[in-house]
Amino acid sequence: MSPDDLVTSIPANVFNTRRIEFCTKDAKKVRSYAGHVHIDSTEHPGTENHLFYWFFESQTCNPNVAVPDQQELISRTPLLIWLNGGPGASSLLGLFLENGPLSIGDDAAGTISVTSTTWNQEAHVVYWDQPIGTGYSYSDVGEYVQDEKTLSRMFWEGLQKFFSTHPEYVQCPLYVCGESYAGKYVPAIALEIHEQNRRNAGGHHLNLQGIAVGNGWIKPGLSLRVLIDYAYTTGFIGISQKDSLNDSCTAFQAALDAGEMERATKLGNDLVATVLAYGGNFDVYDVRRWDDLPMGALRAYLDSEDVKQALHVPTDVTWQCNDDAGPVAEWLVKDNMADASGLYAEITDNDYKTLLYTGNFDTACGYRSTEEILDDLMRQKGEHEHAEWRNAPRLIWTQAQGNPKGFVRRHRNLTQVSVPDSGHEVPAFQPEICREMLYNWLFDRPFPGYDPQHLPKQSNGNADLRKG
Repeated sequence: MSPDDLVTSIPANVFNTRRIEFCTKDAKKVRSYAGHVHIDSTEHPGTENHLFYWFFESQTCNPNVAVPDQQELISRTPLLIWLNGGPGASSLLGLFLENGPLSIGDDAAGTISVTSTTWNQEAHVVYWDQPIGTGYSYSDVGEYVQDEKTLSRMFWEGLQKFFSTHPEYVQCPLYVCGESYAGKYVPAIALEIHEQNRRNAGGHHLNLQGIAVGNGWIKPGLSLRVLIDYAYTTGFIGISQKDSLNDSCTAFQAALDAGEMERATKLGNDLVATVLAYGGNFDVYDVRRWDDLPMGALRAYLDSEDVKQALHVPTDVTWQCNDDAGPVAEWLVKDNMADASGLYAEITDNDYKTLLYTGNFDTACGYRSTEEILDDLMRQKGEHEHAEWRNAPRLIWTQAQGNPKGFVRRHRNLTQVSVPDSGHEVPAFQPEICREMLYNWLFDRPFPGYDPQHLPKQSNGNADLRKG
């Protein structure tokens, strides 16, 4: 008997003139499940909150073989949770525009294609719309979350419901992954899982192994200061404008230091808007562009009744997607500019594998802020740990021929990667390289390359930087 959330096919365009089959009468192409988990509201007893997920099993598993006959393979395969940020951005952006098995064309018909660079080639991947009010996730009474603790507890409850429906995946090595504002979500959720496991609080023990964050919005005070410098360095603002913006940044930092979080969020958002206005409204997520990645017909596609029916979404639920706007962001106003870097210290102290990667043309939360966050994190761990991190080789990760794929530093359970020729959404700009990076980290594969600081004279520099 098929599960109630099995996805058998989806429309191949907005008009549903043809379909992509996941499961036919004769054969299955992939195991995919989608729908909502239902969580009792603590704010409004008698009502529920509904978190949406869309799961894709790893392509290493055979969908035509019964689960019990390949349970060992299924259980040892990593399961990746993917979260977009915003706040308010649906994780289906990641699915269709970045790292999923499906992509949507930039045309009026919204033509859906199967991608070759999907992250579920060697791992299970589940895309979650969260917090409530994001994507297909909704509340019976318009409830929203105001802090990471509430968000994380609700998400943990959602995971418990998901694994109760699909216990075949509960033993999988679990990794929480995301980008942008998920730089806050990811470590907060991972620590909630860690704490629930430690307390043995009931329900399923989740096999948490690590986190991965791309271009994380982690320490906003630092990111905004760096944004001004980046815009100045790249010629988008002049020196007098830079001085004026630095004054505004000082006022923002004062509000932040005083704990006036709503005021800090307003001043911070105003500062970003001013930088962009002075620079002719360049794309904050890619300094080389004037517009963000196009969504095309994605909104029309996901709001169609045929798609909702295929994904087990009630037809009266409207797909919501915003970037730091709308009610989700408004309710998280006190969280927006808060410093989340301390969460990463807890993650690494508890020996979870951690990957932070950045596209080098992102001005919002790019390489420099991540570099300084990690340096400060290691400094706080002590002089010896800081020195080891500083002295860890920074490998130039090379292609067989051509330019570098990236710049990699690894020390103990922490890996940092800078990806050239990429903006904020690294999986969209460099899909092959990003997936290879992820799998190298996930499966402890080497990053072939060389350390330019320790090259023998007249060496071609071929070496492997392995774990540790």
